Amino acid sequence: MKRNTRIIKNLFVDLSKAIKMRKKTFTAIFGGLAISLILTQCTGNLLRPELAFNKALPDKYSCPDGMTLGKDHCIYLSMNNANNKNYPSKILRITEEDKIEEIIDLLPHPGTGVASPLGITFASDGNIYVSDNQSFATSEPNMSRLLKVSMEDGSATKCEVVATGFNMANGITTHGNRIYVAETNLNAGEPLKSGVYRFELSELSAENPVQVTGIGDPRLIAILETKSTEYQVGANGLAFNSKGELYVCNFGDAEVLKLLLDPEGNLISSEVFASGNGMLSTDGMQIDKDDNLWIADFIGNAIVQISPEGKVRIVAKNGQSDGRNGELDAPSECIRRGNRIYVSNIDLSFGPNESDSIHTMSIIEL
Repeated sequence: MKRNTRIIKNLFVDLSKAIKMRKKTFTAIFGGLAISLILTQCTGNLLRPELAFNKALPDKYSCPDGMTLGKDHCIYLSMNNANNKNYPSKILRITEEDKIEEIIDLLPHPGTGVASPLGITFASDGNIYVSDNQSFATSEPNMSRLLKVSMEDGSATKCEVVATGFNMANGITTHGNRIYVAETNLNAGEPLKSGVYRFELSELSAENPVQVTGIGDPRLIAILETKSTEYQVGANGLAFNSKGELYVCNFGDAEVLKLLLDPEGNLISSEVFASGNGMLSTDGMQIDKDDNLWIADFIGNAIVQISPEGKVRIVAKNGQSDGRNGELDAPSECIRRGNRIYVSNIDLSFGPNESDSIHTMSIIEL
């Protein structure tokens, strides 16, 4: 009996040792996997951008920037040409087959001799509205404009000035019968102040252009402050989600604000929706049909996705580059069409970037 008891006891000891060994093995294998999964969730799997159109853009197309999707599923693109003023600024169209078509040369400013388009959007009247940021062409304040490109059957018929007096007109979006324009610098001292203007479509006419006046203008529905002293750039990308909530990029502070508006388009509240988390700046922005925010991080040389819940994911990122192989090269805007993200590499000399002679757009396959 004692011998049987000893045998049973030894069996339990051996079984216990075996269980402990299997537990250590399980922990070593699956614990490492768990750590790997956690790291992957934090950093994300970076996607590799490809060269759009399988080639660089010609010299007549430098500094691509703002984009918007038309009802024809084409992407409409503002071509700034800030790095090559031998060619006029214009609006291009990227067809569903990725062919580039010229739509119109934009109306030059009488004081500088050039147009300087950034943000672009289709309004409910079927026409294109463009932010003309003249700070690229002159140091004189309040020279920027809002342009209207009249469209008929897919063709542009004319370009007109419908609002003036902006200091640095930038991002632009529309909701209902209203247009919203980001003013990157209100020229109102320190800390840097920027804001968002709201316009009724009915008040925008070439016969009597609206004259904005900055702080105190009743159309200025929101004022932002930028705390960063390194990058003094304020309100930038603008976009509405499906709920009618307005999102605004604050470039220098690498943050996105969410603005709630009343039915008349006036500000109810403002809050920081997302900031940091790997973002070094927030430049142009678009929102897709699933309410994901897509943001170009100019300083970080990256493309960022922010979920409707505010989760930040760095989708693509690379070091400084001339973009010849499709790499990001100071991206300023990105937009989703289907399962592709199209990226404008504006390639301006600012921050860590030095402009070069190669002009590109990138495509990221999701």
